[in-house]
Amino acid sequence: MSHTAQFFIDGQWVEPLSEVRFDVVDPATETTIGQIALGNAQDVDQAVTAARRAFPAWSATDVRERVELLKRVLKVYERRYDEFAELIRREMGAPITFARSGQAARGPAHLNALIDVLERFDFEEQRGSTRVVLEPIGVCGLITPWNWPINQIVVKIAPALAAGCTMVLKPSEYSPLSALLFAEVLDEAQVPAGVFNLVNGDGLGVGTAIASHPGIDMVSFTGSTRAGVLVAQAAAPTVKRVAQELGGKSANVLLDDVNLDEAVTRGLAACFTNSGQSCSIPTRMLVPRHLMNDAAQIAKRAAEAYRMGPTDDPATQLGPLVNRNQFNRVQTLIQKGIDEGARLVTGGTGLPAGIGHGYYVRPTVFADVKPHMTIAREEIFGPVLSIIAYDSEEEAIHIANDTDYGLAAYVQSGNLERARKVGRALRAGGVHLNYPAADFGAPFGGYKRSGNGREWGEAGLREYLETKSMVGYGPA
Repeated sequence: MSHTAQFFIDGQWVEPLSEVRFDVVDPATETTIGQIALGNAQDVDQAVTAARRAFPAWSATDVRERVELLKRVLKVYERRYDEFAELIRREMGAPITFARSGQAARGPAHLNALIDVLERFDFEEQRGSTRVVLEPIGVCGLITPWNWPINQIVVKIAPALAAGCTMVLKPSEYSPLSALLFAEVLDEAQVPAGVFNLVNGDGLGVGTAIASHPGIDMVSFTGSTRAGVLVAQAAAPTVKRVAQELGGKSANVLLDDVNLDEAVTRGLAACFTNSGQSCSIPTRMLVPRHLMNDAAQIAKRAAEAYRMGPTDDPATQLGPLVNRNQFNRVQTLIQKGIDEGARLVTGGTGLPAGIGHGYYVRPTVFADVKPHMTIAREEIFGPVLSIIAYDSEEEAIHIANDTDYGLAAYVQSGNLERARKVGRALRAGGVHLNYPAADFGAPFGGYKRSGNGREWGEAGLREYLETKSMVGYGPA
């Protein structure tokens, strides 16, 4: 790409107003692989002006026109699929096999799901003599994280386009290259000028400017709970809509009728997805007390079988964390688990054996974790599993719900009805029964400090719509 130090505003690649630059580092090699510009409030203002200018025409387009645009985006994306996988591998350290099958694959998955929704969605409904009309909310500020860069970009941009909104995107400065490539895809797919705009930057310089800008009608933010609070505070004076997908500390309740070997092995694999850098993964494994030692040994065997190494090796299963700060934070939390008395089954602090550089973390399993311990309460964002014992089904539900978060929860049982019953008792936005396949039409979002609003499928589209009641409209 030739645009790494530029922004995409009003249908053109433009020079930033700021001269501040930021190095993009490959976390597997600790080498600089590119440099981006960090924007400021003036860059954001230019992008918002372009988006507001484009809104009247784009919001008035026919639904069929929006469907055809999304299909063009999908076609261009699929042609450049391998480029997305390679950039995600390099900018955030995803092993190439996972970058292809997990990370890059989310773009077409969500585009296809949204196209299907848009083709059958009713934007108007007659209720008695009132016509209820769903209209695009306006100009949207989209702030995305580094851990699932394309996934989070597509689940915001696609429904915003489908709704008839215009937008300004700020991707994470740690994984900006795939976002710049997606801007090229949108440009080639002939998204009208000003409908999509991209300004790179950090949270303080660009994120705050987006959240507080009076010309932005809605902010959709994905990131940490701490940063989400700051976004909401910055947005409050302009009373704009704020949709947030924040942190998680998801429980995985293994009931006493499971195939323990399968349930633990698959649970650990889910916890280690994306090197543990996912907000909805099951990081707390709850097991019947009498099965604790067996579960710990199964998890130990599974964790120690993970292959770590260069991210361009198709055999590598577990990559590094995204940057040094994240590596240091996870090291501190692992040590905290040891200091607070959790039983270290495998892993621990330091680099994995045979690896001398990169932000790799040893696959780590703790057993006999108490619900009050730091590693049972704080989001770690690394390949660290905490196994917690319970004595009754009621206690398992209590432990699972005893958290500030409520993004996801998991239940494993040999009896689906039993799993359903426990799942209904869990306070989480997404409950996964017996390790199901991903459903890209299912609403995604959380309770409590995991955020508000929903993404994915129809629920994601509705976030970008405003409701108008035309009272006295008359019968259809």
